[in-house]
Amino acid sequence: MKDVEKRQVRAAAFIRREQAHNASLDALAQENLALALGPFRGRPIAGYLPIRTEVSPIPVMAKFAAFGPVGVPVVAAKHTPLTFRGWSPDVATAAGAFGADVPIDGEDVVPEVLIVPLVAFDRNGGRLGYGGGFYDRTLEVLRRQRRTIAIGYAYGAQEVASVPLEPTDQPLDMIVTEAGILRF
Repeated sequence: MKDVEKRQVRAAAFIRREQAHNASLDALAQENLALALGPFRGRPIAGYLPIRTEVSPIPVMAKFAAFGPVGVPVVAAKHTPLTFRGWSPDVATAAGAFGADVPIDGEDVVPEVLIVPLVAFDRNGGRLGYGGGFYDRTLEVLRRQRRTIAIGYAYGAQEVASVPLEPTDQPLDMIVTEAGILRF
């Protein structure tokens, strides 16, 4: 039953995300992301290279790369946690799994803070991703090792009343949109 509910929420959220993306709200969201990341300057962070209509964290990642390591996710195989490869604005990339670019070379980064893409979110820190469970597995592993902050990054239009959650879903610590920052 949760799978059906998640598919329905995902489908509607994809449409709202596309509409928000076309409204060019990225600059406002990026300002708020920079504010949210400010206290973590110099610590290892992981962002992502956007696909489809995801809000872009790239300008903010570029600023923070001057202060400490920045990584982007690499999918090794289905049903495994993500690894993160070092990224900077001038790094050479190639298409990786699921259409996201990844750096061709680079050292692994073990992030303390993750900027997490999503399809839908709620005001309780619930996150609905693409359905592969990569970020949930990754956050579970990282959080067993040390405190790891997960910042959901989205357009405000992706908010839903309640994300259908399962016990394996990892909560977000913050959600950043063009409208502001939600902290949990």
